[in-house]
Amino acid sequence: MKEEYQTRIVSSLIEKFKYTTPMQAPKLEKIVLSQGLGKATSDKKILENALAEMALITGQKPVTTKAKKDVSNFKLRKGMPIGAKVTLRGERMYEFLDRFISLALPRTRDFRGVSTTGFDGRGNYTLGIKEQIIFPEIDIDKINEINGMDITFVTSAPTDEEARALLTEFGLPFKK
Repeated sequence: MKEEYQTRIVSSLIEKFKYTTPMQAPKLEKIVLSQGLGKATSDKKILENALAEMALITGQKPVTTKAKKDVSNFKLRKGMPIGAKVTLRGERMYEFLDRFISLALPRTRDFRGVSTTGFDGRGNYTLGIKEQIIFPEIDIDKINEINGMDITFVTSAPTDEEARALLTEFGLPFKK
């Protein structure tokens, strides 16, 4: 994927947006996978299973995220672990992107393309996945609970239009 970016995608973006140098072309800086596990306040096994699954999916050890403040309605105390996240950069990022686009997305139930509403106005794109079982690394028989996750693609693109063109060139299938 990295070689394809350097050879084909950069020249395509330069041609489309009339950049003067290849350094102006947007690039993918990192991919962040995050899971919010609200049920983890009552059962610590849920968090352990989610961390193990995320490590399988990404090939990198996830970090637990902790609550920032107390919320009595949810029986939540400041500092309690309530989620997991992984930040992918470099070779692992491109390898994950390739597996995500070619293997995981086609396994999604009733898949008709990813939504175009996940852009934030600064060139980053976030999409939500309802089931972690779309990844081939996860063994469905060993799953206790189906959890979703958010995947954020952080790009150096200044506008959403340029970020969408970059992600489309990588092969992310957007809805028409």
